[in-house]
Amino acid sequence: MLSFWEQDAATFHDALIVGGGIVGLSTAIQVKRRKPQWRVAVLERGLLPSGASTRNAGFACFGSLTEILSDIDRMGRDAALALVEKRFRGLHKLRETLGDSAIGYEHHGGFELLMDAQMEALQGLPSLNVWLRPTFKTDVFQVMKERNGQSAAASLGFNVKKVRAVVRNPFEGQLHSGKLMAALETRARESGVEIRTGAEVVDFDENDAVATLWAKQPGSKERIPFRAAQVVFCANGFTHRLLPGLGIVPARGQILVTEPLPDLRWKGCYHLDEGFVYFRDLATPEGPRVLLGGARNFAFEAEATDEMAVTQTIQDRLEQILREVLLPGKAPRIARRWSGIMGFGPEKKPIVKRLGPRTVLAFGCNGMGVALGSLVAEEAAGITLA
Repeated sequence: MLSFWEQDAATFHDALIVGGGIVGLSTAIQVKRRKPQWRVAVLERGLLPSGASTRNAGFACFGSLTEILSDIDRMGRDAALALVEKRFRGLHKLRETLGDSAIGYEHHGGFELLMDAQMEALQGLPSLNVWLRPTFKTDVFQVMKERNGQSAAASLGFNVKKVRAVVRNPFEGQLHSGKLMAALETRARESGVEIRTGAEVVDFDENDAVATLWAKQPGSKERIPFRAAQVVFCANGFTHRLLPGLGIVPARGQILVTEPLPDLRWKGCYHLDEGFVYFRDLATPEGPRVLLGGARNFAFEAEATDEMAVTQTIQDRLEQILREVLLPGKAPRIARRWSGIMGFGPEKKPIVKRLGPRTVLAFGCNGMGVALGSLVAEEAAGITLA
């Protein structure tokens, strides 16, 4: 049971943010910046962000060639290109706000490996470059050429029997997800935002005057009420637990990291298979490693979960890609495995809207939280304070 002091001082706020990931902390910062006199708090269910904010691959990307072409087929050209432009602006905003050093940003470019099944995408590359030129002012995607008589795939050490072409994009980079979240947390606390971890929100209600959230601490059955004039839900892949009728579903992303590989020939963030598989170099004091993740398209139904676990099916597939495509003839040891929980809506576009008189939804990731988080937060703060 709460003490008098806790009940009296700790539970009423002007704004409460549910979820302490990229979107949640960024939204809290934006609200506090616009309303410095407000009492703003973030309620995060885990000791660390529980979804994907510190459990992603650290890509500062906006979409590969095959992914964008697929989005155009599904969403229409205007909507898909607008989403790319928003992701690019969001990355710029993030870097500008926090600084490259604070988030461990490295600019090595983005790449995509094309197999036989994806070679048709090269026919759409020229048109896509033309369509993207108003945003980027130059061509975005280029097919890498031979070097010293070797194909790009061969010069980078990939399996030339499987990799038919390598497409480069000079506008993308990579970052350190842990440093990113630490920088956001520092900025939030400096702004006067309260951050309460171990506070799992399990229910809520609202009326015209106030919204009430009920949260539980780990290992406790007691439901602690938090009241606020405004609540913003930024729970991403866990949104469905509190708001099941919005069509937002969880999607687990699994990752592995190898032991150091001193002869690794490439740097940068890479995609395969319309972005479903992704990998990058990971610089460590012991030497470069490979971080490889994704492949949930091999088990869509099983990976539509918010259970934080790794599975044999996906990990075996990732290791197969590692051995047969990325590092042919080698058998690197795996140093670490983990998973993170993303959230996907009915469309890839962010969903930022008012739900009720005292509640707002800020959902915008769809696997692109690093790119979209800053702009989604700005929009959410604007709606919250309107």
